[in-house]
Amino acid sequence: MLQRLYIRNFALIEELEVEFDTGLNIVTGETGAGKSIIVGALKLILGDRASTDVVRQAGAKAVVEGMFDAASFPGLSELLRSHDIDEQPVLILRREVSAVQSRAFINDSPATVSVLREVASQLVDLHGQHDHQSLLRTDTHLDLVDGFGGLEGLVRSCEHEYAVTREIVQRREETASRERELRQEKEFLAFQLEEIDDVAPLDGEEEELEAERRILENAERLFEATSVLFELLYNSESAISDLLVRARNELQDLTRIDDTFDSISEEISSAQISVSEAAAFLQDYNSRIEFNPQRLTEIRERLIDFDRLKRKYGGTIAAVLALREDINDRYALATDFEGALFRLDEEFNAARSKLADVAFRLSSKRKAVAGRIESAIVSELANLGMPKSTFKIDLRSTEDADGWIDQGGLRYAVGPKGLDKGAFHISTNPGVEPLPLAKVASGGEVSRIMLALKSILAKSDRLPILIFDEIDTGISGAIAQRVGDCMVELGSYHQIIAITHLPQVAAAGDAHFRVEKESDGKATRTSMIRLSESARREEIASLLSGENITEASLRSARELIESRPRTGTTGL
Repeated sequence: MLQRLYIRNFALIEELEVEFDTGLNIVTGETGAGKSIIVGALKLILGDRASTDVVRQAGAKAVVEGMFDAASFPGLSELLRSHDIDEQPVLILRREVSAVQSRAFINDSPATVSVLREVASQLVDLHGQHDHQSLLRTDTHLDLVDGFGGLEGLVRSCEHEYAVTREIVQRREETASRERELRQEKEFLAFQLEEIDDVAPLDGEEEELEAERRILENAERLFEATSVLFELLYNSESAISDLLVRARNELQDLTRIDDTFDSISEEISSAQISVSEAAAFLQDYNSRIEFNPQRLTEIRERLIDFDRLKRKYGGTIAAVLALREDINDRYALATDFEGALFRLDEEFNAARSKLADVAFRLSSKRKAVAGRIESAIVSELANLGMPKSTFKIDLRSTEDADGWIDQGGLRYAVGPKGLDKGAFHISTNPGVEPLPLAKVASGGEVSRIMLALKSILAKSDRLPILIFDEIDTGISGAIAQRVGDCMVELGSYHQIIAITHLPQVAAAGDAHFRVEKESDGKATRTSMIRLSESARREEIASLLSGENITEASLRSARELIESRPRTGTTGL
């Protein structure tokens, strides 16, 4: 949700800070009070182009900052990581505009406006200008159908089977493209294999041979040194072991007189044991020393072979062994190229059969779901004052001679989400062929269409924040009441910010804000305040009766507020 909006030095706004609620947030105000300025500020943090005209005070900068609860957007983490943006418990989007430049920030880190726009597009749907209306983008339509019909599991299965099939296709294409290359290098690959296999190095063998070589090269020194050390420690008249035994015995005698010598006596005993163990090790090591010039020559020659392989094939024996595996695979492929392609073709046919099964089942279920959505939206549009509307979900597959899936002698293109391309089409007048949503008339009519779509598809709509900018143009009475009901229903799954002139909509709000414009003769300022319950009744009364608020209009406002349902905010 959008928790806080901060605006400074922007158009008529000197400084403004607003905290929004979950559910339905109502914004009202007289014509010209500056509601469009608030919308303009919101559009700025959603990635709209900035104009230096918005800077209120020359020489200063305009600042617009939105603070969002990051936990409300489950897909946000991956998007931020993809742009190396630090994750925080709150997401802060900020724009700064001066006379010379416009800057964008995400979580206080500089960002391009395009990245800001990409992030914001995952958060907010702003209805009032096509740029921010996700429902006008056909790439969202299939996801909404799948979400409404609970088809996500089948979509994931389709994505998996598509990925498996695509990987096989890529391997086959790579294999086929390497045919000439592999055939040409077959002899060279055989030579490389033979050269490595003639030496046949083993993993870890080089280190073992190096250690053995050092011992054989220094056998004489090792023999002499271990002999001398054994004599010093154990086998001479003044051997250290004998001296320690004498010292231990003396200390044991002293301990019987004064037990303070006990600890040092134990240390000397321990030292004598350690010396004896060291002497035993030296004697054993000395007895096993080999003087073997022939073995030393063999090791040196093998290490020379290793060095030759390392120079040619990778710098280390581990690299040589890894390259040997690759060469062997390529040689096997070059030797049995047709067999490799045949096996890949078999894999592909098995994989595309599984993909086709999932894709056709998904397509069939989508058609059934689309029919339910069409009926529900036509009914909702009638409630919103558009009884002559026709709504169609255009689901179609594309013939493709190179497609992976065939049926009835025809081949079809398939993607991660199956066979279908989906688009919402609508006609608001009888006898007129339904057209894509982006081509319908703008203004209040298109906003009501969006409202109907949002109402029906609320649970499957991934965007948690909806902003409606004066969608009440040209409606009143029962239709206005239905618009308010739709807002309440949407507020159970989304945070709604609705700029409205309709008392029926305003009365349903969980929070109510008024935009005001004031002038002191020197400057004009726009502000936005949260209304108390009494101020809210007065505001709704003014929407009912105009500037002259009467007891009757206040009473009607109170009754309207008390009669309106409230949102449950189950989706926030």
